[in-house]
Amino acid sequence: MPETLFKVDLTKPMAEQDVPGHNRWHPDIPAVVSVKPGDVFRIECKDWTDGQIANNDDPGDIEKVDLNIVHVLSGPIRVEGAEPGDILVVDLLDIGALPGDEWGFTGIFSRENGGGFLTDHFPQAAKACWDLQGIYTSSRHIPGVQFAGITHPGLIGCAPSMELLQTWNKREKALVDKGNEGVPPWKPQIPPLAALPNPEQAVLGTLKSSEFDRVAAEAARTVPPREHGGNCDIKNLSKGSKIYFPVYVDGANLSMGDIHFSQGDGEISFCGAIEMSGYIDLHVDIIKGGVEKYGMVNPIFKPGPVEPQYSEYLIFEGISVDEFSGEQYYLDAHVSYRRACLNAIEYLKKFGFTGEQAYLLLSCAPVEGRVSGIVDIPNACCTLALPTAIFDKNILPT
Repeated sequence: MPETLFKVDLTKPMAEQDVPGHNRWHPDIPAVVSVKPGDVFRIECKDWTDGQIANNDDPGDIEKVDLNIVHVLSGPIRVEGAEPGDILVVDLLDIGALPGDEWGFTGIFSRENGGGFLTDHFPQAAKACWDLQGIYTSSRHIPGVQFAGITHPGLIGCAPSMELLQTWNKREKALVDKGNEGVPPWKPQIPPLAALPNPEQAVLGTLKSSEFDRVAAEAARTVPPREHGGNCDIKNLSKGSKIYFPVYVDGANLSMGDIHFSQGDGEISFCGAIEMSGYIDLHVDIIKGGVEKYGMVNPIFKPGPVEPQYSEYLIFEGISVDEFSGEQYYLDAHVSYRRACLNAIEYLKKFGFTGEQAYLLLSCAPVEGRVSGIVDIPNACCTLALPTAIFDKNILPT
């Protein structure tokens, strides 16, 4: 087994670990460990909420979760010799649950606390807990379903430079300052447009005193994916994958967390994967000057060979027509995928699932989302492919 370079105690919050990780992005968060190109090592991770969710039947913890804490990350890990302009090559050798903590959760966040892709239809908090048994999972909260997971880190990336950090903060503040321009007045309340720097509940590794205060005020939240990677929530970034990250600071300062046992394309309920604590085994290397050589702006990855082998799907289509007003949108993939998801939910309700159960299932099961057509004016066509073998009964039309 590879040497574990970052350990977590699941009984303690990240800020109280023997070696704390972090929950913000900033170039001045100190590395917790240093590795060399070619090294193989293990990193342990807490779940993204830092242990706020319990394995029970009460969704109250989902409703009240403190989003200022998320995402708690393990790292940063300094890779000797990595310099700005290089590519950091990361191989995900293995990913799994921590012994004794083989369970996970999927949640619908309330509209007032983060919401989700379909928050206009499902504004109340809900939760499903999952038992993890090897590669399979099932939930007492969504009976009649079992599937194999495609385990992956929802969040992994390198530290930004100060210049890149300032770019993030400037453009995201500009978006927030615009307000809800272009949002139809009949639409229900929508979640915030961006999560701007917020020092409340910041965890910044070993930083103390005035340095902590300075970094906490400047550091970016971990909510979205950005040029460095981050919270991309790509389900196919599983064991055996090779990721190429642009390097922005000396040592690269790689961090990771938000491990998912399984997830559908889009992670539509926001807390929509099967969230878990876990470990990741990694191998790292460097391509000197790789960013310019390959014209890299965002990370690139090569998927691994390990994923569930489902071959039969029921596929739901959606087009860019708003479900509330009937308004026609122009090649809008967001509206189209929402309609595909809603169509699938309505269908599953005919087989005994509640709307909330169907929403949770589409978010965490290995569904395949596609932009199937993006040129046929005025409707984009998006599809959601639901593997039929995950159900214990026939769900095909007869």
